[in-house]
Amino acid sequence: MEKIMRLIDRGLNAVSKITGALQFAAPLLTRLVIGVTFFYTGRGKLQNLDRTISFFTDLGIPFPEANAIFISSLETIGGICLMLGLGTRLFSALLSSTMIVALLTADKESFLGKFPAELTDVAPAMLLLLLIWLVLYGAGAVSLDRLVGRVFRGRREGLESVSHDARSAVA
Repeated sequence: MEKIMRLIDRGLNAVSKITGALQFAAPLLTRLVIGVTFFYTGRGKLQNLDRTISFFTDLGIPFPEANAIFISSLETIGGICLMLGLGTRLFSALLSSTMIVALLTADKESFLGKFPAELTDVAPAMLLLLLIWLVLYGAGAVSLDRLVGRVFRGRREGLESVSHDARSAVA
């Protein structure tokens, strides 16, 4: 019995090490899937701006021309930035707001009709959940956000070191 327990313990430790080593993949894959999705939808809206403006007008969205340009650009640029992991929390929060508007306007009937049992069939609802996760979790280890953070931390630590050295020299 003790051998079985040791074997189970070894197995659990191995699984824990493997999943720990692969933790970087969850935010990376989420960012890539969502980023590609928003990039293509935003680009499609920009390429068919007249149709997007007409759609926004039909939905009763205020300032449909300005909002069509803004949302299309946000989705395109935000999609690229999510794929790169740059400004992940900011773009995830901004894109979350567009999904809330989509659920309250264009996808309202689908959202209400499929809530709660078939909610996974409503794309904006699923995108919203994943975007909220990215806002809370961040870009992860494989991202420009992480790289930029390291660069700024290094500079700040260097400046603090210089500042401390200057104070020591004066004292």
